[in-house]
Amino acid sequence: MRATRTFHAIEAHAEGEQGTCYLGSVFPIPGNTMREKLRYINEEDDSIRRYLTTEPRGRPQASANIVYPSTDPEADAGFVILQADRAHAMSGSNTICVVTALLETGSVTMHEPITDVVLETAAGLVRARATCRDGRCERVTLDGVPSFVDTLDRPLVVEGYGTVSIDIAYGGCYYVFVRAEDLGVKLDRRSARDVVDAATAVSVAARRDVKVQHPLYPEINFISYVMVIGDDDPGNGSLRGATVLTGRVDRSPCGTGSSARLACMHARGEAEVGQQFTARSLIDSEFIVEITGTTVVGDTPAVLPRISGRGWVVGSRTVSVDPSDPYQEGFILSDVWGDELA
Repeated sequence: MRATRTFHAIEAHAEGEQGTCYLGSVFPIPGNTMREKLRYINEEDDSIRRYLTTEPRGRPQASANIVYPSTDPEADAGFVILQADRAHAMSGSNTICVVTALLETGSVTMHEPITDVVLETAAGLVRARATCRDGRCERVTLDGVPSFVDTLDRPLVVEGYGTVSIDIAYGGCYYVFVRAEDLGVKLDRRSARDVVDAATAVSVAARRDVKVQHPLYPEINFISYVMVIGDDDPGNGSLRGATVLTGRVDRSPCGTGSSARLACMHARGEAEVGQQFTARSLIDSEFIVEITGTTVVGDTPAVLPRISGRGWVVGSRTVSVDPSDPYQEGFILSDVWGDELA
């Protein structure tokens, strides 16, 4: 093997959603803070993102989390989330993966039964509490970033589906919410492909017609994902949804999506401070989600979400590139990734 670049990572998953964690990163991404690094990747040079997330080194069902020493004295580490479409500011499942990897590798000292970990993200500081026993991180409970509604009940014309009603909210990323019955799809394992196709059509329409802008962070001005919701019973604490990423469904119940959804529910009077819900994914994995309080972001009312889920380290990973490799910055084909990016 004749490698010009070789990087090592820890593989983990949070309730089924895979997150590759590059700890002690040596990736030379300019910027002193995670916000500056996010902006650089999305606006200046995304070659590292393409190198790590697309084929032949990447795969659609996993994110690449680049972990750095934090520039904030309150934080134990900082990280940026890379996916096939772009870099993202925050992710609940990836936060769980990163905390689990940091503790179980000893990169952050584990204290049993509880270890508090603070992470710097481009969306702000995220505080996590890990329940630990016998050297393992058993559960991570994180206080997400202030989450708020952008728009409720907006009509959106979607090719192939007509006019549907959507909600738009922020939970660390901007989400579009649409009900499964409005798209004619079911929220079960066998319908995952139908969910992806329908949500992709919604995503294309929303990105065409909807503009978003975080009140405080100019770098966060794009819609990240669509969550298809339904088959739930908020009155009995049960939620169900499927967040669609690049050509596939999030295997976890989606932490940032659940945070944004809590903001919508609170605005409609369906969720109160202190009320817990069980959010389930298409594979029936679970996050416990709740609102711990309210605040404002700029002049916008917001909720303070809390997400709790489990993570597991499943292996390690080494990626490298030979100088003669014609695909050093990766490629995407629609058969695996869907046709939105291919």
